[in-house]
Amino acid sequence: MTPWWGKVVVVWALSRLITTSLVLVLASVQGPNAWTGASPKYTDFATMWDGRWYNIVAAVGYPSVLPITETGQIGENAWAFMPGYPVLARLLMEVTNFPWAPVAVFVSVAFSLGTALLFYRLMARVQPSNTALFAVVLFCVAPLSPILQFAYAESMYLFFLTLALYLLLERRYRMLYPAIAVMALTRPSGLAFALALGLHVIYRFVTRSRDSFPVRERMLAASVAVFSALMGLAWPVAAWAATGDVMAYTDTELAWRAPYIGYQELVPFTAWFQSGVWWLGSPWGIVVVTALILAFALLLFTPAVRRLGIDLRLWLASYGLYLLAVFFPQSSTFRLLMPMFSLLGAAALPRSRVYRVAIVVLFVAGQWGWLLICWGVDGYDWTPP
Repeated sequence: MTPWWGKVVVVWALSRLITTSLVLVLASVQGPNAWTGASPKYTDFATMWDGRWYNIVAAVGYPSVLPITETGQIGENAWAFMPGYPVLARLLMEVTNFPWAPVAVFVSVAFSLGTALLFYRLMARVQPSNTALFAVVLFCVAPLSPILQFAYAESMYLFFLTLALYLLLERRYRMLYPAIAVMALTRPSGLAFALALGLHVIYRFVTRSRDSFPVRERMLAASVAVFSALMGLAWPVAAWAATGDVMAYTDTELAWRAPYIGYQELVPFTAWFQSGVWWLGSPWGIVVVTALILAFALLLFTPAVRRLGIDLRLWLASYGLYLLAVFFPQSSTFRLLMPMFSLLGAAALPRSRVYRVAIVVLFVAGQWGWLLICWGVDGYDWTPP
């Protein structure tokens, strides 16, 4: 009998063949652009967009002097990209003497396999083995799965996020320290995970009569939550220390939404409504955003999602609240929703063969759609991935 990890490896390998084929087809018709010439080879095509920023970080690090626009605002710069992924790639470049592009792709592909394996273990904690394996299938063929083999930090980040969620479900709190440290320096997530941990501590305290929660364990879990919050603030503090500007990181992030709404202060819980009005006008933008918030809240209480267990639902709620607080929705929204991939465990529940084949076909078609809309470059492209 094939072991679980063997099945996961087969699923992962087949999915990468499908995705790589789609990427190569698109690359073959890609015209000249800011990053590549016409019909680029795979590694060049896979390192476009933010891959160039990660390349800059790996090559020269971060600026001590922030770029200033003609209007006196802080412009786009490398501080928006955390060091975990490019530093690891740089270390491998030093060891192997290989250039950036193949190393960056290798790191992402390797972490995608690791994530698939860990995701099965995570889902197997809350779902039957057959459902857990199909959740891995959905993860591997998901519409944004091409980014798992591009020069982006998502693959590495999802690995450590999955590890952290698994350790949380296992209540191995001490092991969470290193996982959170790397995760929070790979993609912004420390504050969201701190909220999930805080809610986890509260839930375990309230339910301690039926699920023992000794004082020593309470203190340990609470200390991990505090540590995650500190790690969530570590990168903004590092940017401040290196540049002398207390708002260096925040203003850098705001530079990416300036083409939509101009330079504005970060006011928590307003960006989604600003984006709604920008896309749909008023009042429909506000109505649609409000409806999306309510729909997401209701989703967390549906029977399929409830079967994921309280801890994964607390993460989903915490990360959703974090995005609502700080993120300005545009074409990168799909990518920013990837940390909610545990919802695939709920989507994997139906056992109907027709349903399962249909959703896999739909997801693969979604890959092609995402590649066309967000990755391929056609003239002046305002839909970054």
